[in-house]
Amino acid sequence: MHGSLMDIIVQLIAGAAGGTAAGAALKDLSLGKPGDAISGAIGGGVVGQILAAVMGAAAAGGGDVGGMDVVSVVRDIVGSGVGGAVVMAVIGFLRNAMMKK
Repeated sequence: MHGSLMDIIVQLIAGAAGGTAAGAALKDLSLGKPGDAISGAIGGGVVGQILAAVMGAAAAGGGDVGGMDVVSVVRDIVGSGVGGAVVMAVIGFLRNAMMKK
């Protein structure tokens, strides 16, 4: 897998934030605050790793500032946040569908 520990931490935090935000916006799909954050963090980590593998460091274009690649950090934040929101919504939808049976 690609990425350093800092990338993974950013992805998990952004995913948790995305999952929590989606849970607040989609109350009928919410898993509760801890569930939203955990499912978002998992989704953010997975989507962040996929984006890092697909886009790679070469696509970043070199935005080094103080030893950190700014483009990859922004990619991690945006991609993982959206990924965390989507995974939380999918899990919430599946949970609601299973509870109706």
